[in-house]
Amino acid sequence: QVQLVESGGGLVQPGGSLRLSCVASGNIFSTKVMGWYRQAPGKQREFVAALISDGSANYTDTVKGRFTISRDYAENTVYLQMNSLKPEDTAVYYCKAEIWPMGDSWGTYWGQGTQVTVSS
Repeated sequence: QVQLVESGGGLVQPGGSLRLSCVASGNIFSTKVMGWYRQAPGKQREFVAALISDGSANYTDTVKGRFTISRDYAENTVYLQMNSLKPEDTAVYYCKAEIWPMGDSWGTYWGQGTQVTVSS
């Protein structure tokens, strides 16, 4: 059973920083894209950042220069370093990954989400 578990959310003041982590666990044969999405109250879930297997990263325009995605391939963990946080970054942040479980085929997996609140 493959699971994605996020951590690192919380309450931070504007201009502050947080680091989110997402660990993929289970009988995993391979993992390709790992990334982050977010959903603010009353809004649709939106793409934030993703890291593909060749190491290249993509970001939505609103976080470029402030957020950095990275990955520990050995630990099947993806991180999102968030700096210069703004109130509009407030949302539930979800981890998403394309995973090939052992004995199964490629699938898309989501974490349960972690709340990030930026407020003074």
